[in-house]
Amino acid sequence: MGNVNRINLILHAHLPYVRHLEYPRFLEEDWLFESLNESYIPMLSLLDRLDEEGLNFRITFCFSPTLLTMLSDKELNERFASYMKLHIELGRKEEQRLKGDKETQRLAIMYLSSLEKNWHFYEKNGMSIIPVLKRLKENGKIELMTTAATHAYLPLYREYPTAINAQVSLGISTFRDIFGYNPDGFWLPECGYYPGLDQVLSKYGIKYCQLPSHAVISSRDKSRYGGYQMVELPSGVMGFVRDWAITSLIWNSVSGYPCDVDYREFYRDIGYDLPLDYIRPYIHEPDVRVFTGYKYYRITGKTDMKESYDPERAQEKIKLHVDNYLYHIERKGIMLSSFGIDNPLFNLCYDAELFGHRWFEGISFIEQLLRKTSESSNIRLVSPEQCIRDSSLDSEKLYINGCSWGRGGYSDTWLDGSNVWIYRHIHQAIERMEELTERFPDQGSLKGRFLNQASREVLLAMSSDWPYIMHDNTSVTYAEKRLRNHLGSFNVVYSSMCKNTVNTEWLIKAEKRNAIFPNIDYNIFRPENKDE
Repeated sequence: MGNVNRINLILHAHLPYVRHLEYPRFLEEDWLFESLNESYIPMLSLLDRLDEEGLNFRITFCFSPTLLTMLSDKELNERFASYMKLHIELGRKEEQRLKGDKETQRLAIMYLSSLEKNWHFYEKNGMSIIPVLKRLKENGKIELMTTAATHAYLPLYREYPTAINAQVSLGISTFRDIFGYNPDGFWLPECGYYPGLDQVLSKYGIKYCQLPSHAVISSRDKSRYGGYQMVELPSGVMGFVRDWAITSLIWNSVSGYPCDVDYREFYRDIGYDLPLDYIRPYIHEPDVRVFTGYKYYRITGKTDMKESYDPERAQEKIKLHVDNYLYHIERKGIMLSSFGIDNPLFNLCYDAELFGHRWFEGISFIEQLLRKTSESSNIRLVSPEQCIRDSSLDSEKLYINGCSWGRGGYSDTWLDGSNVWIYRHIHQAIERMEELTERFPDQGSLKGRFLNQASREVLLAMSSDWPYIMHDNTSVTYAEKRLRNHLGSFNVVYSSMCKNTVNTEWLIKAEKRNAIFPNIDYNIFRPENKDE
């Protein structure tokens, strides 16, 4: 067999923990519902179908603990059911409204059909996608990995080992509670790595993680393979270095495939285009316009003047882009071979929500990619687990410096003028949480629950989503409110415990509000070997 280009495709699914049952509907809960309907369900439905066809493929998925918790939440499932029924109702209404415009009507019917199929698939699998993940895992078609408990950007907490341990251990235990076994892989949130983090992962039995392309560029050691073979970190944990150039063929927000003029325009939606009197039942009160998923235009260009979306034209473009994607991989494989790097490993890491949600045609791209690679003799889909088990594959030992996949390769995105203020408050909360564990060790009953809730609030405050949203200047008000609420809730516990009291009424409400990590033990924040 000649040179084989191996593709390690990792899709990372993550959303912050958003659950506001105190409201009939809540705007930010749509993040979950849109991702389920447009990304997770159609993606897993596709893989389930390809598995039934007997197609040979392998993809690695990471579903974050916060997302898995929401996917397992009965109340959120009921709200998702209401969301789907509402949007199916809108589709039938659109089908009638567009009777005089057959071209646009067929798009409305397409969306309606997709909603109905997604809902049927969801119902068939017990109102959950988790059984599908388990089935695909058992059938050897996907590999599953975990990530930090609340997707904290870990390099900014390296001075707080208790917090790092809490994030890693709870990420693993949440995965184990849902899937029944310990994961081998750990997705580093935002590809954020610092020297010594791999030692923590190794302590908890993690065998591999992904790394940003910047890891090899800034490595203390000269790399022989440039990230196109596995990297062995000092602890023995294996690192899979993301290929920036190939990933950017899709990921680049200016020149990536999803920017093509023939693909569907994400931002033109009837939730913003149609009169309020018509669309009001399907948006949020009071008259807050939102995306409905009914979009009838293609990207066309950079102006507001858009042309009608043509699904057939878009599908033809998908075929061209898949061919182009594989061509770039093959061409790069030839180039690497000339440098003595045979059978290169292309680690391609993406946010799962890109496919289907942001890039409507992305699910079709994945399907065509899987079909093409299954027929290829020199391109093979692999998983990290397979690579580690294959003793014939090469690896190299490298000392990796601090890095991420953020702009500039370091921590700028999560630590800039828009969000730097949050860390003095979170760091103080961590220190006070450590203090509570020492002053009140191994508490049971109400005090134990009270302290457990304090640890939940600290972990939720650590989420990387809040500083990212502030940096990106999107839902800043919500991000700041969440952060202040979590820190404020922690302070309720701290001030009460300083008086050796428990606010029982507040505790019951707080546990219902943030029903995450039910088996948490606040003692995970106890400093280890402090006296040494």
